[in-house]
Amino acid sequence: MTEAPAAPRLLDGVRVLDLTNVLAGPFASYQLALLGADVIKVEIPGTGDLARRLGADHDLNEAGVGASFLAQNSAKRSLTLNLKSAAGREVLLRAVASTDVLVENFRPGVLDRLGLGWDRLREANPGLVYCAISGFGQDGPLRDRPAYDQIVQGVSGMMSTTGTEHTGPLRAGYPVADTLGGMTAAFAIASALVHRDRTGTGSHLDVSMLESAMTAMGWVVSNHLIAGQDPVPMGNDNFTAAPSGTFATGHGLLNISANEQRQFVALCRVLDRPDLCADPRFAERSARKAHRTELTEQLEKALAARTAEQWEPVLAAAGVPAARVLGVPEALAQDQVAERRFVHDLPFPGGRDRPLRVLGSPVHVDGAAPVPAHEPPLLGEHTDTILRELGYDAATIATLHEEGTV
Repeated sequence: MTEAPAAPRLLDGVRVLDLTNVLAGPFASYQLALLGADVIKVEIPGTGDLARRLGADHDLNEAGVGASFLAQNSAKRSLTLNLKSAAGREVLLRAVASTDVLVENFRPGVLDRLGLGWDRLREANPGLVYCAISGFGQDGPLRDRPAYDQIVQGVSGMMSTTGTEHTGPLRAGYPVADTLGGMTAAFAIASALVHRDRTGTGSHLDVSMLESAMTAMGWVVSNHLIAGQDPVPMGNDNFTAAPSGTFATGHGLLNISANEQRQFVALCRVLDRPDLCADPRFAERSARKAHRTELTEQLEKALAARTAEQWEPVLAAAGVPAARVLGVPEALAQDQVAERRFVHDLPFPGGRDRPLRVLGSPVHVDGAAPVPAHEPPLLGEHTDTILRELGYDAATIATLHEEGTV
């Protein structure tokens, strides 16, 4: 097999201090690490990121390498640091002086109370890009409220549009608000680095998970703001068109998005139901939306003749957007995912004899997939190395350990 080309490290030479925990922040810094940034994960001595103890494997949680941590922290280095101590704060300030980005997801005001707020950090490094990720932002009446993914899904209106009129609101089955907040932060950081390179000036970035989630809701929000239409939960149907949703087949579920007239005509032809195109209830777009239930009933009668797996290539070949509803294992096993080199095999931290597979970047650079430079770090694995890079000698490093600073 030909060795895959290496992706250019777009952020090579950029140093990031990652003071984040669990998901939104670590997800953001992982995207930067995949593109070549040197990400130093600053963790509490003895405990580290809470995600080290989260995941489906109890033994890994107990060992401090939980699946939730492993998923978002490859290609990072771990520095343990007690920021409640004066010596720990001094180490951080020394690191800030030679870094490009600091990202944190504490509650608003926490670093200020430690004497490490934006004004102090900017004094140490005027070119610093400082990114604060929080549930609701650094100001406003909700700024001090704790916010987990499900909380944000609820207050953003996202849950109100998910499910059906019978189920009531449902959360998305994965931490979408955390992930969106992290992706927003990564984009903002990259933009601020471009600005700094042009002007020499750093930036203070205030990322709100709530606003990130609402931004991603797109037409659901714009239909209310612009057209005065309040969204209602429609299950797996797409409110913009019909037939556009999830359909039962002879075996398995099939998503079909025949949003354009030519796609609907092609669908009817493939299903051997040209009569549906002539039926006044289905002949044109608005009529199909008004008679969505009746149309679904007719289509599912025809779709019952084959399985979802059989229908998928036939409809795609006819120009009808269609694909099976897959489980996570099936999705990861697709040839498309393998061809794009999206899943990476890494050594397991600590030399454990077991596989470690993580997702990479969804962006290819010059035709190549970015690959994590190395496995996720053990807690404090790189502390001494980083302290030496910051100019500390062996005796001082030993003292910092003895004092519980690192």
